[in-house]
Amino acid sequence: MNIISWLAEPFGYGFMTNALAITLAAAVVCSVLSCWLVLMGWSLMGDAISHAVLPGVALSYLLGVPFALGALVFGLGAVFLIGGLRASTKLKGDTATGVVFTALFALGLALVSKIPSQVDLGHILFGNVLGAGPQELALVLGLGGVTLATVLYLRKDLTLLAFDPVHAHAIGLNARVLNAILLGLLALTVVASLQAIGIILVVALLITPGATAFLLTRRFGRMLAIAASLGAVSAVAGIYASYYLDLSTGAAVVLTQALLFLAAYLFAPRDGVLVAARRQAVAA
Repeated sequence: MNIISWLAEPFGYGFMTNALAITLAAAVVCSVLSCWLVLMGWSLMGDAISHAVLPGVALSYLLGVPFALGALVFGLGAVFLIGGLRASTKLKGDTATGVVFTALFALGLALVSKIPSQVDLGHILFGNVLGAGPQELALVLGLGGVTLATVLYLRKDLTLLAFDPVHAHAIGLNARVLNAILLGLLALTVVASLQAIGIILVVALLITPGATAFLLTRRFGRMLAIAASLGAVSAVAGIYASYYLDLSTGAAVVLTQALLFLAAYLFAPRDGVLVAARRQAVAA
């Protein structure tokens, strides 16, 4: 088998082509958003929202409505609940986040346990991109397009908020509104990624690309480009790995991202551990 045949073989099946398009779109959108989450220290928020949508997904299956609708309602609901707890108590943000997302995740598990015939817990938790159809692809592209367009339009304001919130407030930016917009986009992104990667692993798409890009550059524009490129590479590599190695697609994508992070951690030109060790040895 030559290299062209090897590369083309998986896409002789329509469901593989569809899976690639969905995974690629979800990975790129998550990767771009991950840059702001990493810089603002909101990684736990991505984890919280991804888990908090479980009861919405379960209820959607039970009621026969699109799962994205229920997931979006509970995702946005989690954002408001966390914000409400932080505003009305003296609890710190991570504490309020932990209380809300564990309670909603437990509610989702309880609902799934009561309706096992209607809901496949494995598909919810780990995704089922190989079973996705044109409707799911349209959903991912639509929600992903809205998220990308919004963050690119507000790029300067969001970046200033991430790097210097005090200065952002001083020049008249409404930090509360920008935070709410970013959290809403985070909820949209989680919903768009559920089909491809599932509730459990979507948090990796929302953290790892941005963290890897942060190790490779200190310029935010480059960081966005690197993160999006890493997301695209991991999506394509994950699809091939899932086909030829018979692995879960979501797991293959996340493992690819983990390997890319490890490579950056070890060999990044500026902050790589091995590179720094060699630099010190040469200096000595």
